[in-house]
Amino acid sequence: MSALDRFDRVTGRFTDVVAGVSDWAAPAPVEGWTAADVVGHLVDWLPGLLAADDVVLAVERTGDPAQDWARHTAAVRALLTSPRAAEPFTHQHLGTLPLAEAVDRFWTTDVLLHTWDLAAASGQDAGLDEAECAQLLAGMEPMDDLLRSSGQYGPRVPVPEDAPAVDRLMGFVGRDPSWQPG
Repeated sequence: MSALDRFDRVTGRFTDVVAGVSDWAAPAPVEGWTAADVVGHLVDWLPGLLAADDVVLAVERTGDPAQDWARHTAAVRALLTSPRAAEPFTHQHLGTLPLAEAVDRFWTTDVLLHTWDLAAASGQDAGLDEAECAQLLAGMEPMDDLLRSSGQYGPRVPVPEDAPAVDRLMGFVGRDPSWQPG
């Protein structure tokens, strides 16, 4: 699957969850975050990553999480369909890889993970694909120490080995699969 195809599928699912949020102030599974913070995180961190190689992705925030998400994903999609997507992207911690691959590997994957957070915060089904979650978990587990030391993931939450892949993935990234809003 191409980076653009995966982007469309993953962000499309997240967009569906965004549309189902009725309370942006609802607590999210990430300690101290609200539903709005989940969207804000996804909108805010990619421009900083891309700026490391002088790629500009500037989208002015409106204060409306749904509108901010729509504007941001439109800008990311435009980038992924531009000639720049195939060009090398260099980051001090990631090395050099095609820009579309960098966006796919790091940001689109983050969108997939945070789909669960936003769905949990808003009482929706995340609708994540079991096979994709199993594949993602299999790729992340060998890098457990590196990922944990990055500060981007909380302590692993124990989950039974026979639990669904979505639950095992969420436990791996530090989420309690049984988390419910307050």
